[in-house]
Amino acid sequence: MISRESVFKIGTIGRIHGVKGEVAIHITDDVFDRVEADFLFVEVEGLLVPFFIEEYRFKSDTTVLMKFCDIDDADRASSLTGNDIYFPRDLVEDADGELTWNEMVGFTVIDSNTLQTVGEITHVDLSTINTLFEVNATDGKSILIPAADELVDDVDRKARTITMRVPEGLIELGIRN
Repeated sequence: MISRESVFKIGTIGRIHGVKGEVAIHITDDVFDRVEADFLFVEVEGLLVPFFIEEYRFKSDTTVLMKFCDIDDADRASSLTGNDIYFPRDLVEDADGELTWNEMVGFTVIDSNTLQTVGEITHVDLSTINTLFEVNATDGKSILIPAADELVDDVDRKARTITMRVPEGLIELGIRN
């Protein structure tokens, strides 16, 4: 069984497109511009199920029209709508290039000031001019940490850690869940 740590979310299946099993996927990552893949994982009833890609094309910067193998009609395709799509991390790790924001979800943040684990990134907020890491801290608080380049000291893709200078007092401001 595939583990959640070995994949990252890249989008959600929207509506069906046509009658031959094609679906529109709303993507939140540019992984298709950087890495070739033969399959993706679709979350079906809480399980990550591999679906092999027959073909795909871009409809826009944020929408991919995709045809999966063995999904040959609108009825079978409609059963996939609303499900999240995940990409295998190991395919991206083998490719050269920088991490995307989506890949950083699940990484552990380490405070380089204290060398203590702050927590795990659960979401990257891109809705404001300043990108923020939403971190589930070790004490159960939810913390927003600026994802500014000048604060990041090291990113270890293999260890899935980001070592950064967390601004003083920020951890104490976290909201208890």
